[in-house]
Amino acid sequence: MGISFDKAFGVHPYALQLRVERSQILAGNLANVDTPGYLARDVDYQSALRDVQSSLEGRAVQAGASMPSLDYETLYRVPLQPSEDGNTTELGAEQARFAGNAMDFQTSLTFLNMKISGLAQAIRGE
Repeated sequence: MGISFDKAFGVHPYALQLRVERSQILAGNLANVDTPGYLARDVDYQSALRDVQSSLEGRAVQAGASMPSLDYETLYRVPLQPSEDGNTTELGAEQARFAGNAMDFQTSLTFLNMKISGLAQAIRGE
């Protein structure tokens, strides 16, 4: 009997990848905080993860289906206080989003690490 890594890990590898890509987008926002006309972007993390989850569940029904892709739409953010130069990036809000995303990444990584440790113990018979 083989181990199904898809069933063992579930959506967590995709969640990590999405967190990495979101951190790149948020870092780009922070880098362009003083760029006139720059439009802040973000990803609807919950929606993208929900799509992957439903794709994984649909794949469980179909034998031999390919790995689901991590498709998401990059959205533009509406600022709380618009600036005169047209830049929609708000420094404090972006820093908070970046820090929150980093904490969520670490949490997902810890959870995935616990899953892998559990599988390793099961393989060793512990």
